[in-house]
Amino acid sequence: MSEGPRARVLVVDDNIQNLALLDAALQSQYQVSTAMSGEMALAMMANDPLPQLILLDLMMPVMDGYGVLAHLRADERLREIPVILVTAAGGTADEERCLELGAVDYIAKPIRLRVLLARVSTHVELHQARAHLMRQNRDLEAEVARRMVENQHIRDVSIHALARLAETRDNETGNHLRRTAGYVRILATRLQQHPRFEAELSPQAIDLMVRSAPLHDIGKVGIPDQILLKPGHLTPTEWAVMQTHARLGAEAIEQAERDVGLEPHSASDLSFLRYAKQIARSHHEKWDGSGYPEGLAGDDIPVAARLMALADVFDALICKRVYKPAWAINAARDLVLEQRGRHFDPAVADAFEAGFEDCCEIARHFADSPEAAMAA
Repeated sequence: MSEGPRARVLVVDDNIQNLALLDAALQSQYQVSTAMSGEMALAMMANDPLPQLILLDLMMPVMDGYGVLAHLRADERLREIPVILVTAAGGTADEERCLELGAVDYIAKPIRLRVLLARVSTHVELHQARAHLMRQNRDLEAEVARRMVENQHIRDVSIHALARLAETRDNETGNHLRRTAGYVRILATRLQQHPRFEAELSPQAIDLMVRSAPLHDIGKVGIPDQILLKPGHLTPTEWAVMQTHARLGAEAIEQAERDVGLEPHSASDLSFLRYAKQIARSHHEKWDGSGYPEGLAGDDIPVAARLMALADVFDALICKRVYKPAWAINAARDLVLEQRGRHFDPAVADAFEAGFEDCCEIARHFADSPEAAMAA
């Protein structure tokens, strides 16, 4: 260990001659403080700096070494200070009791100074090494936490950058992303205790689903403008092309995974990317199997996609689009509930009904215009 300030040693003994002897033996190597009673020793440790080792006499009046040791170990601030008990009492019972109470060592009187100095040196160095390791661990934990926050911010910025890129090809706004993510959180939170969902909707899973939700329509970047921006009804051929955006979105994420060395659907598949792919590919699937792109039905549709399906439809209904005016929010609610068991998982529809006022608040808070906020 590198040289630094001398370690602090506290000597506690009710015999002044013993204090003088130990002080003289230790002061060339350590900063030595002395106390003639257990009560005085505890009072001295009320404030920093704390000793890095305590030499504690066992046999003292009023508060003996056992009592002092019990106080030290009961105090979170003091319990890590190593204590060597020094006593004239003999027998293995005393030694065992001292060690059980947390002493690191036990020295019998009469004291052999060379033995004492060797043991003090050993335990001071161990304490300093342990303290150094703890500081390093704290620093490492702080750095890991900082890096995790930084990575989360990078992830979220990347998600929203991609989602906003898709918006440049569509007439939807950034508030659509905020609203639908908010609806997903409301639905997922209300379903947390539902027997069918509790295993999949942990707080961490909900957070990842919400963060992945903005990527639901990323595949629209692959749809031609004449179809994507067409103000009227799409022809059957155009509609078939439009439907490919779900597959295109999921495949784009999968290809991005491969580009950075991740194999989609493997153990290394990142959770938020897994949810992003599920949402992008399957948020147009319907509970009765009549959706696209794969015609999935019931519980075969991923939970994240079932939540996104209702969130996306509800928001599309209450917002003005090139092909339709905005619906009144209560009319949108009624249509969603009519589709319970057809378009939407019945439990998800029930969660929407129970959380409708919360969804209205999200719609008002992130409305695209003051008029839309008033309508919500």
